[in-house]
Amino acid sequence: MQLSFLRPLYDRPGPWCSVYLDASANTEDAHPALDLRWRALRDELQRQRADVASIDAVERVVRGHDPMAGDYGLAVFATRGRVVLSEYLSAPPLRDLAAFSELPHVMPLLAQRGEQVAWVRVLADRTGADAMAISAGGVPRRSHVQGRESYQLRRVNPGGWSQSRYQRAAMEAWHHNAGDVTAATVELAEKVGAEVVVVAGDVRATGMIAAQMPERWQDAVVRTDAGSRAGGSDQTLLDDITVQTIAEVADQRITAALDRFGMQEDVGAGLDAVVSALQRNQVENMLIVDDPSANGQLWIGPEPTEIATDPRELSAMSVTDPAKVRADAALVRALVGTDAELTVLGPDEAPELVDGVGAVLRYVDASTPGRGNG
Repeated sequence: MQLSFLRPLYDRPGPWCSVYLDASANTEDAHPALDLRWRALRDELQRQRADVASIDAVERVVRGHDPMAGDYGLAVFATRGRVVLSEYLSAPPLRDLAAFSELPHVMPLLAQRGEQVAWVRVLADRTGADAMAISAGGVPRRSHVQGRESYQLRRVNPGGWSQSRYQRAAMEAWHHNAGDVTAATVELAEKVGAEVVVVAGDVRATGMIAAQMPERWQDAVVRTDAGSRAGGSDQTLLDDITVQTIAEVADQRITAALDRFGMQEDVGAGLDAVVSALQRNQVENMLIVDDPSANGQLWIGPEPTEIATDPRELSAMSVTDPAKVRADAALVRALVGTDAELTVLGPDEAPELVDGVGAVLRYVDASTPGRGNG
């Protein structure tokens, strides 16, 4: 998981208000229920002595956000009277939560986000296509492609000497339109860095589009005849195929991370090893088991790599006033500050991971703890 979207949270000093709220608006009493839930969270922030300006800033987002259909949640992070990041959650949080702390409490957001896979979906017919793309950060893009050809889009059987001419004209028109759709699809895929390109709809059109995709995109293409551009068409099957394809790519990414960790387990397993590697800017990808009940703590200094299990280590780094914070918050800050990635695992995906945390390292040298180096 790329964490660059969190960088604004670490470009500003704390302390931080972190709020997770069920904002579902699918019942008649949704607004009164939201009001009650927010009042409880506001009281909790006040109990933790959060500053009024930051609480008010969070409240403006909670009460003023654009409601979504169905069940969903909000995650809001504010400091010194300003909301720095707010995100919709695709489902309500496991529980409403309000925290006032030195670092933002982002782990519930990351656990719920999971692996973000950039994708493009093109729903095509012989005249053009409707395209949708989602970046790894969840930013949507939409495009409507109208093919250049509109004459003789159906193969006909007029009989006589002209039949083959009409058929060739229809095939050429389809081919040109498919080329226009392919060009737009490639442009979208490059903009979002797509890992999946779903080409759906008319079987003839999808075949032509898939065949014209550049070689570098061929492995990302998933072709299906599900879906239709006709008004009122049921797109449920197409949605299911899209979700399944994205999930498969995310699972492949997690499997690859676990395989790489297995090759370095003797230097990357456990909290001590991960903290040591973060101090050295060695971590490429940190693995962590999602545990909402986790409450471990670490010590930090002003810089992302100033992280330790013992404050005396930070004293040796000339940190004069170390702070004790949530372990997961300190780890994520260090990952963001060193451009490392994060893989969040379910308990059943890594049941024997020491301390529930491990790291795939960028490099291993003679001073790296483990492998007989101490």
